[in-house]
Amino acid sequence: MQNHSILITGGTGSFGKHFVKTVLKENPDIKRLVIYSRDEQKQFQMAQEFPDSQYPGIRYYIGDVRDYERLRRALNGIDTVVHAAAMKHVPIAELNPDECVKTNIGGAQNLIRACLETGVQNVVALSTDKACAPINLYGATKLASDKLFIAANNIRGAQKIKFSVVRYGNVMGSNGSVIPFFFKKKSSGTLPITDPNMTRFNISLEEGVQMVMYAIDHMWGGELFVPKIPSYRITDVASAIAPEAKTEIIGIRPGEKIHEEMITASDSFSTYDLGKYYVILPQVTSWDLNAYLTKTGAKKVEEGFSYNSGKNEKFLTVDEIKSLIRKHLSEFEL
Repeated sequence: MQNHSILITGGTGSFGKHFVKTVLKENPDIKRLVIYSRDEQKQFQMAQEFPDSQYPGIRYYIGDVRDYERLRRALNGIDTVVHAAAMKHVPIAELNPDECVKTNIGGAQNLIRACLETGVQNVVALSTDKACAPINLYGATKLASDKLFIAANNIRGAQKIKFSVVRYGNVMGSNGSVIPFFFKKKSSGTLPITDPNMTRFNISLEEGVQMVMYAIDHMWGGELFVPKIPSYRITDVASAIAPEAKTEIIGIRPGEKIHEEMITASDSFSTYDLGKYYVILPQVTSWDLNAYLTKTGAKKVEEGFSYNSGKNEKFLTVDEIKSLIRKHLSEFEL
């Protein structure tokens, strides 16, 4: 990425910060790296960690994906975009539906339009497991966003721009996720658990960043990439963090699932196995499918295949969860 000009929306969020850290570690003299977000305080703090005096290609750009004109201006001279901006908290989205739609759907439309008009070449949008067979507004807006980015390949005309999507599960230790929440509650001696049968997919920030890098390097346009990652039981996370604590069953929140899904049986007809990842291909591609299969070695999954956190082949043990916390979340002490 040394010669790339990259813009990341939502650049001051958990993923954005780790993406920037990874890019700068590997390419400290990158041509240009724009952190686009609406939180000035987070931008100020991030600029202390990654100053332009040390990284001459870095830029901090205050802006909202809802603001098309501002977004278009920020994209001048950019060739690669990573779209990580979103309203992602399920209960907040349920209580503020208009705001969620404006950011997650309207923001996606603005970004697509601006990228088509400014010469951007590669766009990778971040999705979520909640966009698969959604039962809450957040998941529904992200599904709509996914469809918009994939369909954008059909309106690019003669432009070389490519749009693809990456979808993965809960990011370990991200803002608002269960692990920081349990550590916060640990001292009280009681951990609130929504449902003892609940499971979730698990991915580290580093794995999420590497998946986006993979998509940038290998995308043809229109793919939806899904990682092969383990699941965990919420009760095992509680045992790993506070084995002596009591648990209190409080019931699932509005719009929440017991198990998450990333590929449905209906998706199986266009889903392929890439080895480390699955990929859901568009039903109508703008490129030759046989050439893609030959180049990537992708193998068709069985009809009716689905990818569900409750039926996953790999579940993390309590000891494995502890090990991952020590490796990826050193700010927390077990």
